[in-house]
Amino acid sequence: MTTETRTVSVDIQETENNRALIDAIEADNSELVMRHLPGIVKLQAPGRLEINRASVEERLGREWETHEFQMAIVTLAGNISEWDEDHIVISWGRPVEDDEDDDDDEEDY
Repeated sequence: MTTETRTVSVDIQETENNRALIDAIEADNSELVMRHLPGIVKLQAPGRLEINRASVEERLGREWETHEFQMAIVTLAGNISEWDEDHIVISWGRPVEDDEDDDDDEEDY
């Protein structure tokens, strides 16, 4: 039996403003596959993609807040399983907060 890791991906608008973000994602994800399409860069990786604020800021030359990611993305495949002021993780896992809330709600009924 073979175990296959599901691919996650994010499509980002290919603009000069997003170049630092794309370069940072490429640097921080060793198994990344990048495809350039007209106006969009498709970034794919097996199981997990990570976006680190420090990496983006280093390339951008200014402070970058993770909420700016929302303005760059066109679509994604996977779940945003972690999101805070320092990094974003796209994977097929569920956010920890959702698991706790769902479990509590089910037990109350």
